[in-house]
Amino acid sequence: MGCAGSTPVKGGEETTKKLRKPRSWRHPQPITSAELKQMREEFWDTAPHYGGQKEIWDALRAAAEADLSLAQTIVDSAGIIVSNADMTVCYDERGAKYELPKYVLSEPSNLVQDS
Repeated sequence: MGCAGSTPVKGGEETTKKLRKPRSWRHPQPITSAELKQMREEFWDTAPHYGGQKEIWDALRAAAEADLSLAQTIVDSAGIIVSNADMTVCYDERGAKYELPKYVLSEPSNLVQDS
């Protein structure tokens, strides 16, 4: 099995999308980096229980925590099909859907410094 690189999907669309960071977003209340880190840990701890393969979740976490060029390499080599360029919706080669909240992909615009 080669890389999922440029396998056509519905409508002739290519599966390889150039990754980008999610658009700026705001959390309902200002949160600290420690709170954001805790939210991320809780998501990654529970995500595999919602279905999909643990290896794909691990690759998505590594990609979410990496810079964009490394993230691109990680998703390409894991055969992850990126539906939204900001990685909020991805699929594995078997068609399982993986949804990532923006808070694991970027920081909110109203992040406050820990005191």
